[in-house]
Amino acid sequence: MAPSAAGSARRADARQNAEKIVRAAITCLGRSPEASMNDIAKEAGVGRVTLYGHFPSREALVEAALVRLLTEGDKVLEAVDLTGDPRDGLWALMESSWLLIAQAASVQQAAQTVPPPGQVRQPHAKPEQRVHDLIRRGQAEGVFRTDIPADLLARVLHHILLGAATDVAAGRLDTTDAPHLVAEMALAVCAVPAPTQHRAARPR
Repeated sequence: MAPSAAGSARRADARQNAEKIVRAAITCLGRSPEASMNDIAKEAGVGRVTLYGHFPSREALVEAALVRLLTEGDKVLEAVDLTGDPRDGLWALMESSWLLIAQAASVQQAAQTVPPPGQVRQPHAKPEQRVHDLIRRGQAEGVFRTDIPADLLARVLHHILLGAATDVAAGRLDTTDAPHLVAEMALAVCAVPAPTQHRAARPR
């Protein structure tokens, strides 16, 4: 084999090994956020030398797995049609986001001890901005409540998704029920409050 061809083959093998390692990390961390580098190496079918050759620390591998999940999840969310009624868009977005959050919950838990570098913040930014923009449009069109800031509503929706993912992982919530339940809760949170004749005085 010519030197250039041999070099290309080595680079292709290296890319394949890196891909296998990241996929194995997603699988192992999805089962348990405490998964070790040995667990991931076994899942990927590579040795420790190969593993550490691509990812010098567990922190680096966890970050790579989280970035991969967020980036792939964002591609799914980009396909959601948000141009119509904001309520329909929110329902579709929450159902689609559920899958992303469910897959990423354990990896995000594993990453909680890892300082969030720019490469992690960047994939987070687009989904968050998408939710914020949808809520603000719904507020402007009068179908979402305006007495609570859009940013706070968006954070509440994120906690709903995380809570559902936690309950599914703990066996308290059926996976098939989670998508429509999180969508129902999201709409309930964002809905314009019904007027009441007798509203209790609120302390200030």
